Amino acid sequence: MQSSAEGKTNRIQSVAIVGGGTAGWMAASALAKSFGRELTIHLVESEEIGIIGVGEATVPHLSAFNKLLEIDEAEFVRQVQGTFKLGIQFVDWNKIGDTYIHGFGTIGRDLGPLPFHQYWRKALGTGRAKDIGAYSLNTVAAPAGKFTVSPVDAPRDTPLAEIAYAYHFDAGLYARYLRGYAEARGVKRTEGKIVETRLRASDGFVETLVLDNGARIEADLFIDCSGFRGLLIEQALHAGYEDWTHWLPCDRAVAVPCASAGPPTPYTRSTARAAGWQWRIPLQHRIGNGYVYSSRYLSDDEATATLLSHLDGRALGEPRLLRFTGGRRRKLWHKNVVALGLAGGFLEPLESTAIYMIQSGINRLVHLFPRKDFKQVLIDQYNAQAAFEFERIRDFLILHYHATQRDDSAFWNYCRTMPIPASLQEYIDLFRECGCFFRNGTEMFGQTSWVQVMIGQGIMPQTYHPAVDWVRDEDLYQYVDHVEKVVASCVAAMPPHQAFIDRHCKAAATG
Repeated sequence: MQSSAEGKTNRIQSVAIVGGGTAGWMAASALAKSFGRELTIHLVESEEIGIIGVGEATVPHLSAFNKLLEIDEAEFVRQVQGTFKLGIQFVDWNKIGDTYIHGFGTIGRDLGPLPFHQYWRKALGTGRAKDIGAYSLNTVAAPAGKFTVSPVDAPRDTPLAEIAYAYHFDAGLYARYLRGYAEARGVKRTEGKIVETRLRASDGFVETLVLDNGARIEADLFIDCSGFRGLLIEQALHAGYEDWTHWLPCDRAVAVPCASAGPPTPYTRSTARAAGWQWRIPLQHRIGNGYVYSSRYLSDDEATATLLSHLDGRALGEPRLLRFTGGRRRKLWHKNVVALGLAGGFLEPLESTAIYMIQSGINRLVHLFPRKDFKQVLIDQYNAQAAFEFERIRDFLILHYHATQRDDSAFWNYCRTMPIPASLQEYIDLFRECGCFFRNGTEMFGQTSWVQVMIGQGIMPQTYHPAVDWVRDEDLYQYVDHVEKVVASCVAAMPPHQAFIDRHCKAAATG
C-alpha cells in the first residue's frame, strides 16, 4: 500500500500543453480550474503556425464546460460574437428538395413506458399526424427565428421548462477568451516553435521539448493539441492512425466568412452538394461558411467556386483550404502523452462534434488523472472510452450519407451503396422494424437525435410498438394533437432570436 508521503512524491506536478487554439486553451482552463495552483501548467504555441478554427458550432454539452469554469453566459456570448443554436437544418440530404431539422431537446412528451414517436408513428399511418418536426419546440422555433432560454417561472410540464440549446461562435475569439481565463489562473504561455522532442531513454516517455530559441520545457504529463500534425502523439511516439475515409469519403474543406444578410438564424444549416456538403454558421458579426467535400469527386477550384456562389453576402477574406483524413489515433493516450482535438483524430463537423470531443477528452483525463507512474489500467480505460466515443459518432455521421435516395452524382451513388459498419446496420435494422432505439452506454447521441435523423433521411419504422394499441385511438389522436398545440403556443410566446441577443448579450460592434 502506498503511503501518504509516497503518494505526494509520485503526484503529477507539471503539465505541458503543445498548441493553443480551442483544444489547448480549453485544456489549460479546465485543468487550472480543476487542480488550481497545485499543478504547474505550461502552454506552448506559435503565432506563425496559427489554428484551424473549424469549431464554430457546438452542441448543448458546452454549457456544462462553461459551468465548470463558472463563466457567465451573457459575457461569454458577447466576447465570442456568439449566437444561439437550437439544432441543425439538413437541406437536400435524403433527396433534393427535402429539408428536416435535427433539433436538440425532446420530441413530444413520452406516455407511459414508450417515447412519443411510437404513438406518432401510429397516428401518421392513419393520416392523423404531421411531420415529426411539428412536435418538438426546437424544430418549430428554429425556422421561425425564435429563441429564449427557459424562464425561471416556466411551468414544468411545458417545453419551455427545459429548452436545450448550444452556441455558434468565432473559434479564434473563443480561444482568446479562454487564454485570458487560463492565464489569470496561473497558466504560463510561451511563444515559440518546437523543433525537437526528446524521449527518456529508459521507457520512451516524452521528457523535454526544445524550442527554436533554444529554450527547454520539461513536464510530467504532456497534452498534444498540435492539430493534424500530432507533433507528440504521432511524430514522436508513433501512436498510429485508423483511416475511415472508406466510410466518410470527404477529405477536404474550403472555408470563408461572409457578411451577414439579415438577423442570425438560431440553427446551423447543412446543405448537401454534389460531392459533399456546405455549412452555414451565423454569428453576430458575420456568417461562417465552408464546403466539405471529397477530392476524389471534386477539384479544389470547383469546390471553391461552388462555395463562393452560395454565400449570403460578400466574402470577407480569401477562401482557406483544409486537408484531412477522417479517423482517429489508434491510441489517444500513449505513454505520458494525451492527444486532444485534431491531434487525436478528425470527424467532419457535420454534427458539430469537434468541441464536444475536446471537452469529453478533458473530462475523461480529469477523472482518470494519473500519478507519475502512469498505471496502464488508466491509459487503457481512457483509450477504450475514447475509441467507443469516436466509433459511435462515426456511425451517426455515416448514417447521414448512407441513408439517402440521391443518385444524381458519383459521390452520392458511392455513399448510398457503400458497405457500412455492422454496428450502424444493427441500429438501422432495429429502428426500421419497429421504431426502437437503445442507447449504447455513454454514446454521445441519444434517442432524440437518432430518431430525427433516421426519419429525416427516409428510414421510417414499418410498424410501432404493440403497447401503443393499449391506448384508445381517439385518446391517442387527442394526445398527439395536444402536443402539437402546446409546442406551437410555446413557440408563439418566444421572442425573435435577434431580439433576445439584443436584450441580453449583444456584442460590441467590430471595426
